[in-house]
Amino acid sequence: MTRTALPFGSWPSPISATDLSASGHPVESGRFVDDQIWWSEMRPTENGRTTICRYTEGRVESLLSEPFNARTRVHEYGGGAWAATDDGRIVFSEFSDQRVYLAVPGETPVPLTDKPDIAASVRFAELSVVGDEVFAVRETHEGDEIRRDICAIALNGTGIRSIVSGSDFLAYPRLSPDGTKLAWIAWNHPQMPWDGTELRVADLATGTWETVLGGTEESVLQPEWIDETSLYVVCDRTGWWNLYTVALGGDVTPLYPAEADFGAPLWQLGARWYSILDDGTLLTVRTVGTETLGVLDPATGAMDDIDLGPLTSVSLGGRRGSLVLLKAGGAQSPGGLRQLDLSTREVTDIRSSIETIPDAEYLPQGEARTFQGPEREVHAIVYAPRNPEYEGLDGELPPYVAFVHGGPTAHVAPALNPVFAYFTSRGIGVIDVNYGGSSGYGREYRNRLRGQWGIVDVEDTVAAVRGLADAGLADPARLAIEGGSAGGWTVLAALTSSDVFACGASYYGVAELELFVAETHDFECRYIDGLIGPLPEAIDLYRTRAPVNNVDGLSCPVLLLQGLSDPIVPPSQAERFRDAMVRKGIPHAYLAYEGESHGFRKLETQVNARESELSFYGQVLGFTPPGIPELELWRP
Repeated sequence: MTRTALPFGSWPSPISATDLSASGHPVESGRFVDDQIWWSEMRPTENGRTTICRYTEGRVESLLSEPFNARTRVHEYGGGAWAATDDGRIVFSEFSDQRVYLAVPGETPVPLTDKPDIAASVRFAELSVVGDEVFAVRETHEGDEIRRDICAIALNGTGIRSIVSGSDFLAYPRLSPDGTKLAWIAWNHPQMPWDGTELRVADLATGTWETVLGGTEESVLQPEWIDETSLYVVCDRTGWWNLYTVALGGDVTPLYPAEADFGAPLWQLGARWYSILDDGTLLTVRTVGTETLGVLDPATGAMDDIDLGPLTSVSLGGRRGSLVLLKAGGAQSPGGLRQLDLSTREVTDIRSSIETIPDAEYLPQGEARTFQGPEREVHAIVYAPRNPEYEGLDGELPPYVAFVHGGPTAHVAPALNPVFAYFTSRGIGVIDVNYGGSSGYGREYRNRLRGQWGIVDVEDTVAAVRGLADAGLADPARLAIEGGSAGGWTVLAALTSSDVFACGASYYGVAELELFVAETHDFECRYIDGLIGPLPEAIDLYRTRAPVNNVDGLSCPVLLLQGLSDPIVPPSQAERFRDAMVRKGIPHAYLAYEGESHGFRKLETQVNARESELSFYGQVLGFTPPGIPELELWRP
């Protein structure tokens, strides 16, 4: 088929911004309930609420009626917002009031926890049904005081009992097989859970507890009991999150030493990277750039990898016998819920996170590449423009957008991302960058950002896009950068400290640090200690690194997008940067969305934001995307 030559960026595309959101319903937390598969699903078309679903007579049935919303605000990022009893009732944290409710599918949920005092807020996460109780991580806000404990909520609604506390943060409550001990993970400010955590074990009869493993220099995650006196854990004492057995007497034994991560940053509570199978072997997920699923025999150390074909991003859900639920996806396979039969290795699709998948010819081919910067190598995934009907003009190189992930301690892998296809099908390339500080490549790679936030992330992103341009794949005069949250910080830092990018879009990005650490939420309020330095010693660095203080170095347009109900990066961050651009006379747009938080969830917001971003790039990079409303830029 002969392609029509049109300028890159101006290709007509069948993928609309409405398609991205209306057909998207991110799927999480698959589990077996009796002989059914249940999962949680975020619904942009229902004001971004999360419901619990199952299949009934071949159709998806929502088990929570509107407006109920199974989402917890513990740590603001949540995790473990729902569980199910053996008899098929749902226990969930309701977003509006953060109370825990019990629901019989099809009936009105009833609260299990009291309505908090008007001056207080009580939140629950990592819910798990244990006998006639629900174990949970509880977060209590009273004025400026925030405290956390592990508690048990009676399923009959008669009350809550506190089990253990004693640290700023807690996760992974695990009751021993005989019910006499509780294991959990604990850490304190200024540590983040990927910096240093402790494995603690309490004697429930006496209330006494001890630290069994960990500290401030190693991250311990996901304890699981083997028997009454030993546990499996994930620990990064070698520089990689590997699996160990830990005896309560103190012996720590590696199971499979490898330069691979059998764990990841604990941004959301309840994450799991291994599961104990019925025969005593372990189903594991390990990461070096992409994920590999394997069965580990702890007795011999033998690892049997499972071929998942194009699925390169994998996380574990529930299990029943040889059947395991996976959240998985790849560069050509949409993310979603899948079932793996361990006895046959057969994978069955259960529920895609995308209702309508664009034709394969419009999907970019994600290519993992490593670029060599002046100081170090940088990992990235490149998605070149792709459209079966169009090609660029003779001699023209395409514009590219560098996507920088949030966190910044996070990771991206090759993915069928409709947002990327939205751009690449129009002739705009995408490069997704795992800059220094990203997870998935061991602790040393993660620690490259310690004290260097705003430097290493910028240098690595610049090195990646320059590598593209030097290879003749991208137009060096038409490079843009996009990111959200911590990625928004990298966007603003790159635009104010380099001349590589022609423009940038910051979604709820950090622009300033002194007020940010005072205004942000408790989980991350000391994160900057490791990324920049502690206060007051590092006050000069806070000021010199902050993009809002470096607008004199800015000479290109910027798009700011912000939720007005964001507790993590408050609107004041974007507003201060906007005001600084007005003072300097920089063309820009500031889009503020009522009722949106950290990550846009409503259909109308997602559509407006993505179309505005595309129009913005067109105006700055010199192309006209057909059918896209023009974003009005502020100009002096």
